[in-house]
Amino acid sequence: MKITVVGLGYVGMSLAVLLAENHTVTALDISEERIRLVNERKTPIEDTKIAEYITKINLTATTNAQTAYTNADYIIIATPTDYDQNLNYFDTSTVEQAIKSATAINPTATIVIKSTVPVGFTEECYKQGYKILFSPEFLREGQALYDNLYPSRIVVGYPKDSHLQEKATEFAEILQSAAIAENVPIRITNATEAEAIKLFANTYLAMRVAFFNELDSYAETRGLDTKQIIEGVGLDPRIGGHYNNPSFGYGGYCLPKDTKQLLANYSQVPNSIISAVVSANATRKDFIAERILAKNPQTVGIYRLIMKEGSDNFRQSSVQGIMKRIKAKGVKVIVYEPKYAESFFFNSEVVADLAEFKAQSDLIVANRYNADLADVLKKVYTRDLYFRD
Repeated sequence: MKITVVGLGYVGMSLAVLLAENHTVTALDISEERIRLVNERKTPIEDTKIAEYITKINLTATTNAQTAYTNADYIIIATPTDYDQNLNYFDTSTVEQAIKSATAINPTATIVIKSTVPVGFTEECYKQGYKILFSPEFLREGQALYDNLYPSRIVVGYPKDSHLQEKATEFAEILQSAAIAENVPIRITNATEAEAIKLFANTYLAMRVAFFNELDSYAETRGLDTKQIIEGVGLDPRIGGHYNNPSFGYGGYCLPKDTKQLLANYSQVPNSIISAVVSANATRKDFIAERILAKNPQTVGIYRLIMKEGSDNFRQSSVQGIMKRIKAKGVKVIVYEPKYAESFFFNSEVVADLAEFKAQSDLIVANRYNADLADVLKKVYTRDLYFRD
């Protein structure tokens, strides 16, 4: 197959590398720097497996849409979508632009949306005459290629009343054949159901994060041992001991925007849980900020902006919400983030030297603990009980 992947973020980059082992793959992106790195067999994102695999495959990258789209059998769109607070809806402009451009150049190609979109988006595109499928991704930052090599499931949706079921099945088989894992569950469904699967799955994960965070808020307020409670609760096999490490709130590429989009899709549907999941994240950040302020620090040091180890993503990281809240109360905030090259982050000084950062900070706030902080543990505030993501 000749396959074009549009967008070289976590989703697109991992798919391009995955599929390039068995197919002729061209990656398209607007960033000349990302294109240069890929053509030099270097990864533009932080992912150890992508860094390993990219040196072994024949992957071409370009900023030229004509070159990328011509003669492609499948065009996979993995451009970013984000939740627009003003529109109360996903901003899908990059996806729409890619669909129009791809179809104008190569109308016979099958377009597969991998970007997260609102429920009903693919169906609307089909009604406009586009040959289109939707296939949600289920990836973790920093382990995107691994999660494509060992997928928990493969879901591909085709528009209702279309003749694209065979194409959906074929694309699922392309993904399956590229995976190392065997007997991966495959679900071929209506595109709208596939879109819902993605949003409900991420909202459930956000709900689990919010639940254990609120458990931690209760325990910390009452002077109880959070870990004892969590581990006792997790002994129930229906609950288990996973995805239960307290944090400052859920964040990252997917959970904040996907929960808000799902809630927006509920505008005409009675709900209590979905709206509570969204509001719980703000409640948790308020609680954490209050606990920090109660310690009366003069200078708060924010240790790392990234969501977790092995990631280079600052977008929607939960610690940023904590920063905003404590800065609003007049507390000085400095930042240590070796992956950020600028001198200031939202008007907070970035201290490049870790020792100097520790010396300047009265209190160090860390969403996730690291051994770098062992020597100043007494002034570290974290809710990371298990020292893992």
